[in-house]
Amino acid sequence: MSGEKDSSGKSGEPSGVDLARVALRAAKEQARARGDAVRQKKQARRGGGLRSGARADGRDPMALGSAINRLITERGWETPAAVGGVMGRWPQIVGEDLAKHCVPQRYDEDERVLVVACDSTAWATQLRLLAPALVARLNEDLGHGTVRLIKVHGPGGPARRYGPLRAPGSMGPGDTYG
Repeated sequence: MSGEKDSSGKSGEPSGVDLARVALRAAKEQARARGDAVRQKKQARRGGGLRSGARADGRDPMALGSAINRLITERGWETPAAVGGVMGRWPQIVGEDLAKHCVPQRYDEDERVLVVACDSTAWATQLRLLAPALVARLNEDLGHGTVRLIKVHGPGGPARRYGPLRAPGSMGPGDTYG
């Protein structure tokens, strides 16, 4: 069937003229690609070919605030940036008295948990009682569901030391008994 002609009188395989057209098209594409490469090389030697024109484009300088907002949007940092703003405005959100004794430590974006440290157990208890209202106020400000939970940490106790002399790596008095 390879040499047979179809109903139009042409064979199924490309003829010499068709092969020549395909070869010519491939040669033109290769020449165009070589020309583009040479043109890019010349532009690189002359300073990159990137020249500013009379119209605004993406290479023009921009204001610092615009650049930061663009970076935040491109990287998907809207929620952490908003929560960081809340940490900066903490006294206005919770009140001066509570802000003197309770400080936000960090925000876990995956868990949507705000961790707050308090300087006394009394203030930690007070913040735990206010936590549901505070979560509602934060979600009002940041968007629904941004903060799911507030974890409150009270003050930590001092490091325990048993006596003035201590062996490195020892576990205290119980260490001597096995």
